[in-house]
Amino acid sequence: MNRVTELLSAGSEAIGPGPREIPSILTRYPLGNDVFDMLRRKNGFYAFESSLHVFPAAGEGHIDLDAWNSEDLWRGTYNDLSAGLLFFAEDIFQDQFCLSPKGIVRFEAETGDKEHFADSLETWANLLLEDFSYQTGWRLASEWQQIHGPIPIGKRLMPKIPFFLGGEFSMDNLWAGESVAGMRAKGDLAIQTRNLPDGSKVTLRVGPRPERP
Repeated sequence: MNRVTELLSAGSEAIGPGPREIPSILTRYPLGNDVFDMLRRKNGFYAFESSLHVFPAAGEGHIDLDAWNSEDLWRGTYNDLSAGLLFFAEDIFQDQFCLSPKGIVRFEAETGDKEHFADSLETWANLLLEDFSYQTGWRLASEWQQIHGPIPIGKRLMPKIPFFLGGEFSMDNLWAGESVAGMRAKGDLAIQTRNLPDGSKVTLRVGPRPERP
């Protein structure tokens, strides 16, 4: 059994029925066919108590790859920071896993920082399975849900104080917010603070807070 198959086995039921043809946005990337093959087997899913969310190629009532990657939904708030990437999965705190021309990138939602994560989908799956608590935020997701119940579809855990501004990875600093509003707020945060030296004092201009449950 390869590692992608193991990850699929660890996940929920498929979010949507298997897609018949590859979405055009996947054809632009070297690993697009591999992601499509995964989605043909299970078209979007949650894993590790919902701490990993893989978007479907299409799914009624769920945000799919085309919608999630639309400039008008949230990624436009990051301006050029999101350029050249296809966002196909996310962890519990909305850090994104993306396709790039050179493989798979991890995109930090609060800052827009990017780092190379894996050269193949198999390596991506292996890294998640080897340390899913760290890679997806599973420990806090599990603890939060033991107290508050399952995280609703379309919501992720948000920090009250952003992590990169000193907010703690703790239960007291977390609440469940709507995912699109969360990414818009994080994109605005990333643009306001880009290129600041470490230790800079920050005054944020804050818009409407993402909707609470």
